[in-house]
Amino acid sequence: MPKASNVSVVTDRGQVSIPANLRQELGIEKGQRLLWEKSGEHELRIQILEQAAPRGARAMLGFAKRFRPTRTTQDWMDELREGER
Repeated sequence: MPKASNVSVVTDRGQVSIPANLRQELGIEKGQRLLWEKSGEHELRIQILEQAAPRGARAMLGFAKRFRPTRTTQDWMDELREGER
């Protein structure tokens, strides 16, 4: 008999929730991709896919943070308005 805390229910949209204890143990995070494979008449195998490194322009997101600290919009506005005084 399966452990009650490891049982999921399929919604009317075909969605299931991964039990929290398994998500934490396996390090599954929001947005992570899972591969579902049929392994028997009434069995599925789920494989956690490696997250691919971003490619192209997305790979540059956050790159500038290495060179200078970020500032709030208010800080930028204050600096721009200094020239108006």
